[in-house]
Amino acid sequence: MIAPADYIAGIAKGLAVLESFDTERQRLNATLAAQRAGLTRAAARRHLLTLADLGYLETDGSYFWLSPKVLRFSGSYLASARLPRVLQPTLNRLAAQTPESFSAVVLDGDEVVIVARSGSHRMLAYGLHLGARLPAHATSTGRVLLAAKSRADFNAWMKGRELPRLTSRTVIDTRKFKALIDQVRVADYCVASEEHELGVHALAVPLRNMQGHTVAAINVVATPQTFDPSQWQRDMLPSLLDAAREVRPLL
Repeated sequence: MIAPADYIAGIAKGLAVLESFDTERQRLNATLAAQRAGLTRAAARRHLLTLADLGYLETDGSYFWLSPKVLRFSGSYLASARLPRVLQPTLNRLAAQTPESFSAVVLDGDEVVIVARSGSHRMLAYGLHLGARLPAHATSTGRVLLAAKSRADFNAWMKGRELPRLTSRTVIDTRKFKALIDQVRVADYCVASEEHELGVHALAVPLRNMQGHTVAAINVVATPQTFDPSQWQRDMLPSLLDAAREVRPLL
């Protein structure tokens, strides 16, 4: 935490308004933005108008939506951050060897964020683009990253949390979910089948630096046409583990 004198509330409120836009609500008016950002309607309106004036939002006079200018933030991160640049060659190599798609992911609160990805001979799974945010509880990478937390930190993450059901196969019972995370800790990998999206199967392993800290996760995503559990255990898991060892000195 920083000192109160160093905290600029206006920036925090403006970012809260920007973060109010998502796939569920792509267009917001002042009332909706206020509800989502925890602001008064008047404050939300001022922030919306300011962000529109700066070019980060577009508006028809009543509703606001994100403009392409917001991509400057993600573009700058992907161009300058070390992690995506380090991992991209390894993902490219994996994708060149199989028809599957591969992603590198970091944890951000309740979600995981794709920071690098690669695919070879077929279209990458829908929604798995750079910068995509996926619910941590229902994804292989999210579970791997949650399992990397200390038990105290994981319990704090779980405290009072309801796990949204995304498909009929999503684990939402908190006891079952905690047991699942315990299993991931022991196995050091995770398979999630059709829990985030029907027809999508994923296998993930953690990426650790030389100090043993998990800094990210990589996964492979398959469709029902290419998913073969026995083949994944025999071939794909060793490939991901080899990739994790390969990049460890670079993390």
